[in-house]
Amino acid sequence: MKALLLVGGKGTRLRSVVSGAPKPMAQVGERSFLSLLVRQLRSQGIRRLVMCTGYLADQIEAEFQDGRDWDVAIEYSRELEAAGTAGAVRLAASHLNGVDEFFVLNGDSFIQMDFSAMLSFHRAHRASVTMAAVNVNDASRYGTLEIDESGRVNAFVEKTGISRPGTVNAGVYLFNRMILESIPEGCASLERDVFPSLLGDAIYALTHTGMFIDIGTPEDYALAQQLCTRLEQAAKS
Repeated sequence: MKALLLVGGKGTRLRSVVSGAPKPMAQVGERSFLSLLVRQLRSQGIRRLVMCTGYLADQIEAEFQDGRDWDVAIEYSRELEAAGTAGAVRLAASHLNGVDEFFVLNGDSFIQMDFSAMLSFHRAHRASVTMAAVNVNDASRYGTLEIDESGRVNAFVEKTGISRPGTVNAGVYLFNRMILESIPEGCASLERDVFPSLLGDAIYALTHTGMFIDIGTPEDYALAQQLCTRLEQAAKS
């Protein structure tokens, strides 16, 4: 099993508090947020990683190198121009030879979860895509998911800006290799361009109850600092 980490974005909204570094390299406590994801994957036996880099890629590659210091093996797929979340996955296809299923993680969010349980769910439902979902009290800055009792995703609802509870995409996906064929050429988004087109093709969500945080805004980045110890513990569970 391999995991792709999407770490190429510029993180424009976070520039006021994290300047001169790619967003996943933002410090949470004494370590980078990205190291939290690497340690979470390693603790659950996923040690073959592909980092999809872009903005300030050199900083990430200098920090993690080939992964041996982290007890993982890391390859890099560097985009030379913005490709979007879907484009970054398509660009990494050459690193997925012989791989039928693979995880994809957003580099700016963390969800406490059991990756093996997600794999079992994915296979049991014969899903093309399984995404981690989480219930939040305030879904105003997220799009929400409509999920039936079996876990099938029936609709993606655009964010409304209205503060109310909802089930949201937690930024961890399990893909069948065939999904690579659904990604359009050029800059493309998983959330806007790929997932909606797959609604009739076995796209499922597994809802988790563990810690969830997205460091995409200064407010949530500050919260991550407050929760640093709990996040470290969650990455090991």
